[in-house]
Amino acid sequence: MGADLLAIRRLAIIGCGLIGGSFGMALRDALPGLVVAGYGRSQTNLLEAQRRGALTEVAPTLADAVSDADVVLVSVPVGALTNTLHAIAPHLKADAILMDAGSTKQDMVDAAKAVFNQPTANGFTLSQVVPAHPIAGKEKAGVAHAEATLYQDRLVILTPTTDTTPAATATAQALWQAVGASVQVMNAARHDHVFGAVSHLPHLLAFAYMNGVDPTTIAMGGTGFQDFTRIAGSDPAVWRDILHTNRDAVLAQLTQFEDALAAFKACIASGDNDTLTHLISEASAQRKAWQLPTGRTPSNDDDAA
Repeated sequence: MGADLLAIRRLAIIGCGLIGGSFGMALRDALPGLVVAGYGRSQTNLLEAQRRGALTEVAPTLADAVSDADVVLVSVPVGALTNTLHAIAPHLKADAILMDAGSTKQDMVDAAKAVFNQPTANGFTLSQVVPAHPIAGKEKAGVAHAEATLYQDRLVILTPTTDTTPAATATAQALWQAVGASVQVMNAARHDHVFGAVSHLPHLLAFAYMNGVDPTTIAMGGTGFQDFTRIAGSDPAVWRDILHTNRDAVLAQLTQFEDALAAFKACIASGDNDTLTHLISEASAQRKAWQLPTGRTPSNDDDAA
């Protein structure tokens, strides 16, 4: 464990669902004695998080949660991000590390720049903001499904702003490594392009397929149907916000997909079996060559945004 983590005594989690709850559980295991305060909309959910060990205390107010926190993890839907940053800004310690856990990153960078364009009354600045995206999750959301091992051998992307200090980025990296994750650093624009392709578009296609398939046929679906449609069960509000926020990247990827689909449609319509075989073979080879960046074997429980 890095020496820079030894001074961390208090973590605040704003929005204690699957991602935030799992982080609280895992970091408590990694840092014995850590105080984890939670704040969110549902008192019932927060008490369940405390019962399951994700929190050590439920904060009565947002200010109580973050004012003494060494690390603050904002784990709220993308659409609630800016308002949450405005709400916590006056209460953050100057040396606190502020991270989010959202699936889109340019919006977090832009929101943080807007909110922290001047030092707060307590002296907190943009230099302490480290946007993060843990590539981990399940199709079942909520703290009831949180687990301390969620981040083991998973990838976490950090997209520090141009003002973020190397020391803040290093601390954020050490925190995620402490819960078992591998960490990569990239800029926010590159992140949103990458995950528009490998996460956001696949979810969109799964949603569209379920809306377009003949509903009288799905009772006969087997493992292929199950594998392809699993992520269509994801949270509608979360994915509405993701697809809206990253719409430019998603629309660009969707155009490429429409071209690829048109090529298949043309082959089938014309009976061009040679080209159809080539297209299928090309796709099959790419899929067989794919490896997870952490070296972990893909799991059917994965639902990383």
